[in-house]
Amino acid sequence: MSSIGSFRKSVWGHYKKHGRHDLPWRKTRDPYKVLVSEVMLQQTQVPRVKEKYAEFLKMFPTMWALEEASLADVLKVWSGLGYNRRAKYLRDAAIEIVREHGGKVPRGYDSLRALPGVGDYTAHAIRVFAFNKPDALIETNIRTVCMYHFFPRVPKIRDRAVLVRAQRAAEGQDPRRWHRALMDYGAYLKASGVRVNARSVHYTKQSRFEGSLRQLRGTILRELHAGSKSRESLRSNLKNSPRSDLEKFKRALAGLVHDRLIVSRKKKWQIA
Repeated sequence: MSSIGSFRKSVWGHYKKHGRHDLPWRKTRDPYKVLVSEVMLQQTQVPRVKEKYAEFLKMFPTMWALEEASLADVLKVWSGLGYNRRAKYLRDAAIEIVREHGGKVPRGYDSLRALPGVGDYTAHAIRVFAFNKPDALIETNIRTVCMYHFFPRVPKIRDRAVLVRAQRAAEGQDPRRWHRALMDYGAYLKASGVRVNARSVHYTKQSRFEGSLRQLRGTILRELHAGSKSRESLRSNLKNSPRSDLEKFKRALAGLVHDRLIVSRKKKWQIA
């Protein structure tokens, strides 16, 4: 098990030589842009986010631009990232920030948690990366680093134990740079073959995307970007796909309605 000192040395040593300093969201301290990046990065790999992040900010460069945009326009730009409800949450958060906070992303944890789509991790991440607050973060890469160094032989670990070590290691470090360094080192360890997350009590393996309900939901939304369609027309456009069996199609529609992403008007489906 590593000491805090040797742990910091390993993290900073890797960051100085191999840190991902070119990531576009690391070149800004604009809280709006940090919010966009953090919502995009939820359950999504960095390479997929890089291209979409630039496209999204070109279309919606400010909080006010996003607040004024239609959900259809936001979903259209978001298409390809998956988990489309995040796009709705992000737009809803922009509306609330403009109306309740004068267009400025709040700094306080409780105010951030109250925003649509902002969970515990995202609230702390915004505080760290936008405002350089000394919060401690736990996500898949940071969990990997801490478990690898501090709990190499423990079969099952809870995040609260990981958090204690993470908080101690973060003391006296620049919050923004330190957490970037942790994430980069964790990504490196995983790419090198380190597999420890299965020992985390909180780890859940992501389900397969191909043929999934998530994939079908995204396909339906892409169909509706071109305009409203009747159920029969929508179903017909998907009928040649093995993932579009009737029951799954019904569940996908019901889920999109539940998430308020689509509505039925005059017997036609359209983006809400």
